[in-house]
Amino acid sequence: MKSTKKLFAIALAGIAFGAAAQNYPSRPVTLVVPYPPGGSSDAIARIIGTSMGLTLKQPIIIENDPGAGGTVGTAKVARSPNDGYWLLLHNVGMAVSPTLYRRLPYKNEDLVPIGAVATVPSILVARRDLPAKNLEELLAFIKKNPSNVNFGHSGVGSAAHLCGLLFQSSIKSRLTTIAYKGGAPALNDLMGGQFDFMCEQATLLLPYIQSGKVKAIAVADKKRIPQLPNLPSTDESGLPGVEAGVWHGIYAPRGTPKEVIDKVSAALEVALRDKDVQKRLTDIAAEVSPPQDATPAALARIQQSDTEKLVPILKATSEYAD
Repeated sequence: MKSTKKLFAIALAGIAFGAAAQNYPSRPVTLVVPYPPGGSSDAIARIIGTSMGLTLKQPIIIENDPGAGGTVGTAKVARSPNDGYWLLLHNVGMAVSPTLYRRLPYKNEDLVPIGAVATVPSILVARRDLPAKNLEELLAFIKKNPSNVNFGHSGVGSAAHLCGLLFQSSIKSRLTTIAYKGGAPALNDLMGGQFDFMCEQATLLLPYIQSGKVKAIAVADKKRIPQLPNLPSTDESGLPGVEAGVWHGIYAPRGTPKEVIDKVSAALEVALRDKDVQKRLTDIAAEVSPPQDATPAALARIQQSDTEKLVPILKATSEYAD
């Protein structure tokens, strides 16, 4: 009898869970950004979240939960109820955190992909008074001052950190690195002359490059970007391989019902097709993902590709975090 009652209770719970999924969403949805306000991930989340909220007919609330290269906010979502009301907007850090951190408070398998959102190019920038004006001169400056050059980034496991590792691997040199708790704090110290250069997403850097507060050295990619047509890429400047475009995607806790995943994915696809969303993302130097990439399979493929590309580089360094 007890066994029958237990099975009956489980069946009722399953029916209730299925009904809730069908009625999803019936209240606001929280989209966690595991980085501070003002950065690229934050800007992308707010643009895409507004559009998706209109499709889902419920507001999407952006919650910034930064720390430890994005792992704090990621762990929060991984531990959240898997009912679709907690989502995560993350980036390439998802591909490498298990390698960079010896003790993660979650496993990548605790999160499931929903779809790709956008990719943002990274730019190498230097303090305004650094003698180097381009990549060739920066490399000469590093060669001349190998022990006195400081490289800043927005936290171990962040996209900026990965770009720095790619750069150091390419020039076969190890630089003194300074980790911050986000791109904005790092940028503030770069403008204050506290270190020499950094590699950060274009969305954050553009206003400061255009106002002359930092010195742009090169786009960390194969090609130039429309917003800075006169700034050469690392590829054309003789440093191929330093390609640090940063993809962003949406995730949900493992076990989130397929019906919910499908609804969020469909809302993302609508957003990616929206001309206003496309313009707003392009205006902040983000390359909008093709609408067909607003799927779990597409984001999983993108993440796996970067894991295969970056993990060997990471394993060749000793820059790990606890």
